[in-house]
Amino acid sequence: MMKISLLTVGKTDISWVREGLETYSARLSRYVPFSIREIPELKNTSALSKEQIKEKEGELILKNIRTSDTVILLDERGKEYRSIEFAKEIEKLLSGGGKDIVFVIGGAYGFSEAVYSRSNGLVSLSRMTFSHQMVRTVFTEQLYRAFTIIKGEPYHHE
Repeated sequence: MMKISLLTVGKTDISWVREGLETYSARLSRYVPFSIREIPELKNTSALSKEQIKEKEGELILKNIRTSDTVILLDERGKEYRSIEFAKEIEKLLSGGGKDIVFVIGGAYGFSEAVYSRSNGLVSLSRMTFSHQMVRTVFTEQLYRAFTIIKGEPYHHE
C-alpha cells in the first residue's frame, strides 16, 4: 500500500497548530497511510550563512527520502492549484506505480539546490507566506480535502 508522508524541518511547538495538524492527520489516515516526520532544527546556526543552513538542512532532508519516493516540495515557486485541481494531481500521483509520496516543508530559508534537484515537483499553497508551522496544518487540511473530493464526499463545496 502506498504511503504519504509530510517531512518537515523543525518541530510543531505551537499547541493550536499541532491540534489542527493532529485533527487533519487523523482524518486523512482513513484514506491513506499518512505520517509526519520532523527533522530536528539545526543547533548553533548563528555563525552559519543562509546558504550553509540550507545546505545542512538539505542533507538531512535527503537522508530522510528513499530513491523510490516521489518528492513534492512545498515552495513559493511551486504551482498553485484550486482544491479540485489539487485533488486531480493527487489522483495522478496515486496512480503513479505505487511509489510513496513525500511532501516536504523546508526551513526558514527554503531548500538547497540538491533538494530542488531531487524533487519531482513543487506546490505552492498561496502567494502569501505562512509560518513554517502553520503551513503544516494548512497543507494537511488541503490533502484531506483532496481525498474527500476524490471520494465524492460532502466536505468540499464548489
